[in-house]
Amino acid sequence: MDTDFTTCDLYDADESLQSLSLQLLNLGGKARFTGPLRTISCFRDNGLVKELLNSPGKGGVLVVDGAGSLESALMGDLMATAAINNGWSGVVINGVVRDRVDLAQMDIGVRALGSNPRKSVKDGLGQIDIPVQFGGVTFVPGATLWSDEDGVLVSPV
Repeated sequence: MDTDFTTCDLYDADESLQSLSLQLLNLGGKARFTGPLRTISCFRDNGLVKELLNSPGKGGVLVVDGAGSLESALMGDLMATAAINNGWSGVVINGVVRDRVDLAQMDIGVRALGSNPRKSVKDGLGQIDIPVQFGGVTFVPGATLWSDEDGVLVSPV
């Protein structure tokens, strides 16, 4: 995916873009990433996250709405490795990750609220490819997401 953009320039050119107000940390090795998005809604269960990141990403971005829970990580280095191997551009998580040091060295974009070493359960509970909302943005599967050092933009629904 083309990473020759800045979110500031994109927004200046098109103010209909949605701007994520939630202040997520850049935790992956790539601060700038973009692609069509897919979504997961889950709570302290990363079974669906693992399933999707182990499938072809086609340059896409996975948006995970973990309801802002800080209780257990929804992704770590093993899932990030699977995401890279399967062609995902990045992952945006309304929740936390683990393995921060390793994630920072990996060729993938990762934005999340922070980290927690506690594992999530892997029961596979949640929903895939439904509209999710957080930080003033509605993430609709198929919309385009752009992320850089200044923030996250999403094409309008």
